[in-house]
Amino acid sequence: MEDDRIYGVQRLLADYVRSPSLRHIRDPLYLRKLAREIVKTVDRGNSIWTKWDGQREVLLREALRCWVPTSDLRDALNLLPGPKLTNTDVEQRRLQMEEDENEFAFEEQQEFCLDIYKREREQGTELAAIVGLIEQELIELEERERLHREQERLAREQKLLGGADIGWTQLAGSKCWYCRINGRTFRLEPAPNKRWHLSRVNSVDDSSKADVLGTYGGRADASKALKDLAYMPEPRW
Repeated sequence: MEDDRIYGVQRLLADYVRSPSLRHIRDPLYLRKLAREIVKTVDRGNSIWTKWDGQREVLLREALRCWVPTSDLRDALNLLPGPKLTNTDVEQRRLQMEEDENEFAFEEQQEFCLDIYKREREQGTELAAIVGLIEQELIELEERERLHREQERLAREQKLLGGADIGWTQLAGSKCWYCRINGRTFRLEPAPNKRWHLSRVNSVDDSSKADVLGTYGGRADASKALKDLAYMPEPRW
């Protein structure tokens, strides 16, 4: 397990010095945290996972998000030095590593990953290269999705600010949610015990004062209440 411990410590040190600002290097709190992580990594030398050395750990770690079929991953890992691995060895080590690394494969990305995997396998690409490609494609996919969500948020924000009726929308930097129904603007703002105060407001402004109409568990509960509240007669504002 020596190679695995060396890899783990190397990864921790690389992460530690990666920041553009190096002022934290001498910070006692950061150093103590780094020391704890190094000790935990070295202690893993007594791991119950006796079939796993550094090379196998590296490949499995890189494949965590990639939806590589277990049997194919097992075959690739068995080409590396070490005792023969079974499907159970691979599945259980992957589950444990996902927990340790807090790195998981998302079901909504499974088809995307498998399409790339099948295409590259048919072309004869080796598994390590496929894993690298999938990870790269996932990063690009997630960036496209982030940009799409941001565009949608901006469109909703403009619609809200323009005076149109719209469902719950949160402005950038705001802690509140706003919606407009029947030409009336409503605001949800955080309340104690993870609940939300619902108010009728004249403007989209977190600091504006308003009477609380009710307190709800979230947007869904508030929306149910607004099915009636939004159409009730109200005094002139």
